[in-house]
Amino acid sequence: MNIQENYSLKNHNTFGVEVSAKYFAEIKSLDQLTQILRNTSVQKFKMLFLGGGSNVLFTQDFDGVVLQLNLKGISEKIVSDNEVLVTSQAGENWHEFVQFCLDKNYGGLENLSLIPGNVGTSPMQNIGAYGTEIKDTFVSCKVLNLETLVVEEFNHEKCNFGYRESIFKREGKGKYVILEVTFKLTRKDHLIKTEYGAIQSELKNLGIEHATIQDISKAVINIRQSKLPDPKVIGNAGSFFKNPSISVEQFLEVQKTHPEMPNYPQGELVKVPAGWLIEQCGWKGKQIGNVASHELQSLVIVNKTGLASGKEIYDFSTMIIESVKEKFGIELEREVNII
Repeated sequence: MNIQENYSLKNHNTFGVEVSAKYFAEIKSLDQLTQILRNTSVQKFKMLFLGGGSNVLFTQDFDGVVLQLNLKGISEKIVSDNEVLVTSQAGENWHEFVQFCLDKNYGGLENLSLIPGNVGTSPMQNIGAYGTEIKDTFVSCKVLNLETLVVEEFNHEKCNFGYRESIFKREGKGKYVILEVTFKLTRKDHLIKTEYGAIQSELKNLGIEHATIQDISKAVINIRQSKLPDPKVIGNAGSFFKNPSISVEQFLEVQKTHPEMPNYPQGELVKVPAGWLIEQCGWKGKQIGNVASHELQSLVIVNKTGLASGKEIYDFSTMIIESVKEKFGIELEREVNII
């Protein structure tokens, strides 16, 4: 296994920020991973496990060891006439995995098409889009316990999923590495979800009346491409902020001065679109230095010139948080991992 020194991470983060790692290694097997973790000379450094680099912002060089998990492989197990278990290794590209399932006519992940990143990081933040979340089809994942170096299995309950949350972002943060993920998908009686966002109107634009799971995926891809910038063209990490959930009392108070505020009641809480809040504060399309809020989706911060530092992007996000807090009394939370 080749461990490289002072390795540039510019091509390993979708913001395209120029930072370097003191040491870097690509991991292609569990044996390689355990071997490097047992290396006493490596153990004295802090470690960072990197997937597709799509949900991370480096604000400085990483003075430690960056391990890129590139475990590959997909397997299937038919469990009934209508159900199949599909297991993907952590290093598989998420969108390519979704397309693999759609090619087999396996349903359940189509609304999550074109989300950047790798399969291994998908359970960490319970990725979701257009009315679907990972937790809806997730069965289990195998993880490596970094303290014992023993492989463990986490079922749905143990993962403790929440909105853009899981055990891996809370009490289990830094304690485990996800090796593979298993999903239960449908083989024929697919649940078609068209009620969220602009899916219905996009299907109409495509002239589709009775949508298949492949049609849903196509509609989602079209919508995402029309709204969200391609990280290969302009550096970004997708949605930078979570949609805040506030108390009913706080919502009613804000609604007095902003009756037009979109809202999605969730029992004792009300979810408010972060993009709308940011746009109302005048950030949509606004550029400061090398950084900007995207002109079509204010929830996305972009490395406009390609020359932005991580700190510059972070400071830009702080200004957005402060302005939303001042105008609405609502504090936005970053969805992107800050390093």
